[in-house]
Amino acid sequence: TRIAVGGHSYGGAMVANLLCHTNLFRCGIARSGAHNRTLTPFGFQFEERNLWECPSVYYNMSPFLNANKIQAPLLLIHGQDDKNPGTNSDQSDRMFKALQGLGKTAKLVLLPKEGHAYKARESVLHVLAESNEWLVKYCGPLEPT
Repeated sequence: TRIAVGGHSYGGAMVANLLCHTNLFRCGIARSGAHNRTLTPFGFQFEERNLWECPSVYYNMSPFLNANKIQAPLLLIHGQDDKNPGTNSDQSDRMFKALQGLGKTAKLVLLPKEGHAYKARESVLHVLAESNEWLVKYCGPLEPT
């Protein structure tokens, strides 16, 4: 009853995808994900076919295109200077705006001067604080044992 899901990069996109296609989680935390695979039309990860050869794969692997199905709160975290192909910060920004426009519970945290991996001490602490706050808010505080 208190299970959350989190991931970074491909894992971040999979978090959002899990929330689109299941109701198993109380909330999710997606960091630096590629939420719209149509923005990488010539392949991704181990998918070598292009968008026009297999549009259903791109559609089903794009949480952005299925954002209306998300019920659980989603925290999106992204480095503003992400230069990783396919995962620039517009991916999380667009996902957030889609969720916001659909009336879903979401929050976007953009980390200034950070790339795909967060390196500055302040950024790492910020990510930890935001994640902890999100988990406490949507999964509940830890109960003493």
